[in-house]
Amino acid sequence: MIEIAGYVAACDTAARTDRIIAICEELGIAVLADKGYVGAGGIFETPIKRTAGCELPEKYRAFNKGHARLRVAVVRGVAKLKTWRIFRHARCSPNWLTSGVAAVLTLTVYT
Repeated sequence: MIEIAGYVAACDTAARTDRIIAICEELGIAVLADKGYVGAGGIFETPIKRTAGCELPEKYRAFNKGHARLRVAVVRGVAKLKTWRIFRHARCSPNWLTSGVAAVLTLTVYT
């Protein structure tokens, strides 16, 4: 899962089709990604994996913890949006979905 400033692309194809990754590269914006993107290089910031049979040093564990703290807000937000029935089988314009997500977030925050 790729998280880019609140936008989550469930797969590489969607992120590449929308040119999100290319735009982030042009602007120099880092992309917080999960461990599935280790070695992808470029703008992907991933947690550091430990090697087999060794523990991670404290500085790497601290980095992973900070990485997780930054990602958690986006992951929880997407999980919350997925609970709304209206978005499960949406067959409408993406422009409407953007407005719908904004409305749902407003209702979630202020109710």
